[in-house]
Amino acid sequence: MAHASTPGSSRCSPTVEVLMSPSLAKFWSPFCQICDPSYHSIFPGECRKYPFQSHFLDTLPCNSLDLRALDIAHRLEMVRIMIQRLKCNVFMLSYRGYGESDGYPSQHGIIKDAQAALDHLSQRTDIDTSRIVVFGRSLGGAVGAVLTKNNPDKVSALILENTFTSILDMAGVLLPFLKWFIGGSGSKSLKLLNFVVRSPWNTIDAIGEVKQPVLFLSGLQDEMVPPFHMKMLYAKAATRNSQCTFVEFPNGMHMDTWMSGGDVYWRTVMQFLVKHAPEERKHNTGKIISHV
Repeated sequence: MAHASTPGSSRCSPTVEVLMSPSLAKFWSPFCQICDPSYHSIFPGECRKYPFQSHFLDTLPCNSLDLRALDIAHRLEMVRIMIQRLKCNVFMLSYRGYGESDGYPSQHGIIKDAQAALDHLSQRTDIDTSRIVVFGRSLGGAVGAVLTKNNPDKVSALILENTFTSILDMAGVLLPFLKWFIGGSGSKSLKLLNFVVRSPWNTIDAIGEVKQPVLFLSGLQDEMVPPFHMKMLYAKAATRNSQCTFVEFPNGMHMDTWMSGGDVYWRTVMQFLVKHAPEERKHNTGKIISHV
C-alpha cells in the first residue's frame, strides 16, 4: 500500500479507483458520490475505470458465492475505513462475468483480468510501484495467491482473509455427500470428480509457491469457509516461506471479520504493511492496496 502522489507535487489524500466493464458502470455511480461519471477506457473493449487515483491493488472479488450487480458497492464501507485507518489508496477490480461485468467467469479468464490490472498499475508513474500489496478475501484470496505467485517482481506482499484451500474442497463443504468423490487437499489420494471441475482454484498449491510476505486473517465463526482451510493454507505456505503471519479473530464471520475484529484487525494489517511495504522505499509516493 502507498500514498498516491503526482511526481513533483505534495502528497495527495488516499483515493479509490475501480475497474469494471461498461455495463457495470451504471450500477456503480449512484453509490459513490465522489466518482466522476465521465469514466474512460483502460482496457479497450473490456473494462473501464472511474478516474479517482489509485494505489492499492485489491484482488477481492465481490462475493465468492453470491455475486450480484451491486457487490462492489457493498464494499464501500470497508474501503472507506481502510482508507481512513491505513492511509492507503484502494484499487478494486470487477472480473468478467461477475455482477454485471461482461463475459463469462473462468479461472483462466479471471487470472487474466487480475494480471491486466496489475500490469496497468505497474506502468503508472503516479504511484510507488514497489509497494503494491494484494488483498483477497474468499475467492479473491485464490486469485490473489496466483497473482502474487506469478509476479514476485510486482507484488510486495499478500493479505488473505477467509480463503479456501480449493474449490474442490469447498464442494464437499457445501454438499457433504460429495466429499467422498471430490476434494482431498489434505490427502495424497485423487478423487473421481476432481477431473471434471474446470476451475479448481487450488489455492493451497499456489500459496506454497508464494515467496513474498503473507498475512493470513482468519474469522473463526466463518459460516462459508471452514476456518481449518486457512490453517491449512498457512501451514503449506510456512513450510517454504518464513515471512508468514497467521492471526485469528474469534468472532469473525466470512464477510465481517474486518468489523468484528475492530481495532485489532486494523492494527494487525497496519503493522504488516509497515514491516513489508514501508514508506521509506520511495519518498513522496504511496502504497496501493489492490482488491482482487
